[in-house]
This record gives sequence, structure tokens and C-alpha cells, in this order.
Amino acid sequence: MRLLAQNQITGLSRLKLFLALSRIPHVLLDIATPAFAALLWLGHFPPLKVTLIGTVTAFAGYTAVYALNDLIDSRVDREKIQQADPGEPGDYLDAPSIGHPIAQGALSFKKGLLWVLAWAALAGIGASLLNPVCVLIFAMACAMEILYCLLLKVTHLRSIVSGVVKSSGGMAAVFAVEPHPSLSFLTLLFLWLFLWEIGGQNVPNDWTEIKVDRRIGAKTLPVRFGPEGTSTLIIGSLLLTLITGVLLFWLASGHLELPFVFASLAVGVYLLIVPAYRLRKTKEPRHALVLFNRASFYPLALLVFITIRILF
Repeated sequence: MRLLAQNQITGLSRLKLFLALSRIPHVLLDIATPAFAALLWLGHFPPLKVTLIGTVTAFAGYTAVYALNDLIDSRVDREKIQQADPGEPGDYLDAPSIGHPIAQGALSFKKGLLWVLAWAALAGIGASLLNPVCVLIFAMACAMEILYCLLLKVTHLRSIVSGVVKSSGGMAAVFAVEPHPSLSFLTLLFLWLFLWEIGGQNVPNDWTEIKVDRRIGAKTLPVRFGPEGTSTLIIGSLLLTLITGVLLFWLASGHLELPFVFASLAVGVYLLIVPAYRLRKTKEPRHALVLFNRASFYPLALLVFITIRILF
């Protein structure tokens, strides 16, 4: 990879740069998570007003947090770009866009900050209309995201922070439709999303960057434990994701029928376990990318299933 100068991107619209900053393809997939969590708790569709406000709030929140990550990590990302081998990073879902536009010099830090603040303000307003607890969860997620970025060269345990951040969207969605949800349901929901994030998103993503992370002195789980230990962690986390999911679906409103549970297990095996097993066999970063990309569709697939169940 190489850094981009401002005069190299004159053909690209500013909007595309901002969308790349927030990794919009991932945002569009991630908003399926709070939607699924809300439907799972309710067992039916929420009022239209709540649905509209919730959708806008979720989009704004994820857009702000993803951009915040690039903002805080801009110096480290620039260092990674300079240290990376030609042809990296690979075929991510958002590969067609310019990755890390601030680090590449395509977008100024000030403009990126204004983008983050604007979307964070919109998310805060929407969250306050849904439930003040949602505002606290969003603020915590932003603070934890900053902490996650700052811990890159400090400890590999920062992945735990990432799991907490990724779980916050689903947790907030439940509070948006129910002021006093079940503690046992929230606990299982948190564990389910946490394990999915660790095994299907965070660790595979770090695996793809293991070479450059070693060069810059980053502390990640793949750097710490190597391919064998990391693959074991991934498989274990994803198997626990499926088990926790079954418990969560059983506890959900109306106790979901066996066909739904079996369908969720089947899609989980296809999207999570199969690519994770292939990664364990090959230990190749390209298969870590396959796992990351497939796992990104897991909440969306479950959202489709539960929507069909509610409708029919």
C-alpha cells in the first residue's frame, strides 16, 4: 500500500471519502444486529415510530463509531500503510472504497472529526427519544472504542473491549423497545454478541494484519498466540456463539420454534464454523478474510429468519 496525496483523489467525491471513513458496507450489515435483538425480545414488530427512530439512530451510531475508530487510529493506520506489503490488505467487504482516508491523506482530521460529531449528535438525539439508557450505552460504546484504539500497543486483551463495544448496539435496541428487560436475556444477548465479535470479527481481522502488526509492535491475540492458539480461540468462541444463541432463542419471547433454532444453527455452521475450520487447517490470512466477511452476514441472516417467522 502507499499513501494517497490530495491531488490523487480529485476524481472521487467527498461523500465517498466520508462513507469510506465510516465503512458504510459494514454499517449497513451491523444495523441488522439491533434490529434482530429488538425483534427477538418482543416477538413482534415495534410501533412504526420506534422502528423509524431506531433505524436512524442505529445507522447514525454505527456510522459515528466506525469513523471514530479511524479518527483515533489515523496515526497508527498511516504507520501500517507505510509498513504493509504491496497488495495488502485484501478483499474486505468495503475494499472498493478508499480504506482509512484520513491516514492516507485523502481527508483531513478536522473534517473527519466534524463528521463523527454530527453523526454522534444525531445518534444521541435518537437514543434520548427511545430511552435515556440508550444514550448511556452509546456514550459508553464511544468511550470504549477510544480505549480500544489506544490499547493497540499496550495489550492483546483489548479484544475484550471490542467485544463490549460490538455488543452495545443489541443491548441498546432491547432497552429501546422495553424499559425493563429481563436480566437473564440481556446477559445471554451480551455473551452471544461478544463471542461472535471475538471469534468472527475482531480476531480474524487482526489475523489478516499479523505481519504488519508485528512490524509496528502492536499487541493482538494473533501476535500473542500465533496461528495455532488463535485458531483454537476462534473455533471455541464460535462454537460457544452457537450454543449461547440456542439458549438465547429459547429464552426469547414466545420460545422460538424448533425450525427457527435449527435454521439458526445451520446458518451459523455455514457462516461461522465452516470458514473457521478451513482457517484452522490452512492458517492462511486469506481464509481469515473469508471468515470475517461471512461472519458479518450472520446477524442479517438471523434477522431475515425472525422477520419471516413474525410475518407468517
